[in-house]
Amino acid sequence: MININKPINFYKMKKGIKFLSAAILGIAAVACSSPEKMAEMAENVKVQCNPGVLEVVAGNIDATVTVTYPEDYFHPKAILEVTPVIVYEGGEAKMAPIYYQGEKVADNYKVVPAAGSTVTEKLHFEYAEGMEKSYLELRGTVKYKNKSIDLPTKKVADGANTTYMLVCKKGKVDFKADNYQAIINQTAEGQILYTINSSTVRSKELKSQSIQDFLASLEEIKNNERKEIVSTDVVAYASPDGGEKLNAKLSDKRSETAEQAFNKVTKKNPVDAPVNVKSIGQDWEGFQELVAQSDIEDKDLIIRVLSMYSDPAVREKEIKNMSAVYKTLAKEVLPELRRARFIANVEFTNYTSEELVQLIDDNIDILDEEALLRAATLVKDSKVKLTVYNKAVEKFNSARAKYNIAVVNIYDDNLANAKSALAKCDKDADYNNAMGVIALREGKYADAEKYFKSANNATSKENLAVLDILNGKYADAAAKLSGKTGFNAALANLLNGKVDAAAAALKCDSPKASYLKAVIAARQGKASDVKSNLEKAGKDKKLAERAAKDIEFAQFK
Repeated sequence: MININKPINFYKMKKGIKFLSAAILGIAAVACSSPEKMAEMAENVKVQCNPGVLEVVAGNIDATVTVTYPEDYFHPKAILEVTPVIVYEGGEAKMAPIYYQGEKVADNYKVVPAAGSTVTEKLHFEYAEGMEKSYLELRGTVKYKNKSIDLPTKKVADGANTTYMLVCKKGKVDFKADNYQAIINQTAEGQILYTINSSTVRSKELKSQSIQDFLASLEEIKNNERKEIVSTDVVAYASPDGGEKLNAKLSDKRSETAEQAFNKVTKKNPVDAPVNVKSIGQDWEGFQELVAQSDIEDKDLIIRVLSMYSDPAVREKEIKNMSAVYKTLAKEVLPELRRARFIANVEFTNYTSEELVQLIDDNIDILDEEALLRAATLVKDSKVKLTVYNKAVEKFNSARAKYNIAVVNIYDDNLANAKSALAKCDKDADYNNAMGVIALREGKYADAEKYFKSANNATSKENLAVLDILNGKYADAAAKLSGKTGFNAALANLLNGKVDAAAAALKCDSPKASYLKAVIAARQGKASDVKSNLEKAGKDKKLAERAAKDIEFAQFK
């Protein structure tokens, strides 16, 4: 009761009214943002997740969650515990809780003021099998004094896309190539010799062993259905002693008499092919060849002179200056260069593919190294391939066959046998790539990377792209596979968002390829193509089971 006899202090009264009003407003604010109300008003909290569909990258799931708390929502003395959880078939994966606190909490958590706030959190999970069909939720608990009140669970994203796991991890190894030729160019040759400064053909030269061997070769060719003479060269020379002009004329005359001699010796067995007559002049090429094959003491010096001087006159002068050597040359080498050669150019028609396959069974010993290497490529059965390659190793100690034995075992997943075979091979680029593929198949990715980088060839580059995909380096993978076609090239383009390029690169045909085509079609919004390709892929039971859970097809179910 106010004492009317006592003067009223209006200043104190005004101050008290303000205090009372503030207290009433504070009580109202607390009432609106009590822990219970935080649970009741949880739907006012806005949550966004990027990406909206979770994606597995390099065995991890990473996402960014942005939470907006409205004004007057967060109790100033409350602590909020938020636990991100991925729920999937077979279990749950929880992150460590994230804590927030009101303005009046004396702790070290992120503060959310009563005026509201937006917070952003990076979420990280390790992939576990089954997460391809999952979702991400946030579970919250408000703690205030001795109370703990659970907030409604918020689902914030579906998951998880595992398309990168489709990558083909078998790796690529190349067989060492054969040099097998369908047509082999061969020659049959004989020659006649002239005396110094003469173009006359001596009768004994027409009966020499060289001419007899030449005629025997012509007869053998005529009777061999696989051989055919396509042309014959009659080539005349002069030895490189004497003047260049003199020797050129002498060589020309010898070409004329050599042609007459050729016609005479082949009269009884004529050659049904064009005859080309040539005059070479001084035979420096033949001179160098004969010197290199000889036992002449100073032959290296002679060859060096030939390399130093190109002028024939200078060459001859320098060689004649070595008087002792020149006597030997004049006796042993120069007479052999006063000659004319008869050269039959022959085409040998090699075994056809069908013949090679048949010879594996009928007469494998007749095949040379190149034929064996080619024959092995023509059969599908791994045991037969190994038989052929082993024969090439047995007969020719073929280094290529040794390596190819390893390749066969790699493709058959006989990795122990492959390692054993590689131990006998040269440690070249192919060896390193093959060792890398073995490590890749064994899941030893760090070792595989080292081998592929050591190989440093086109094939190992493609294999490194597999590791790039597994490690989430999609742009690097696409760069390594640029211009390539095939499953991994298509997948790399798809993972980089280049859907049309992925479709263009996918040239292979298999259930797995059909599955990837279905994923591409899903991203293009082509429902009918999704359905038809999944039907083809469904021939593989594992792919059918994957499709049932794959979030790529969620909108088509």
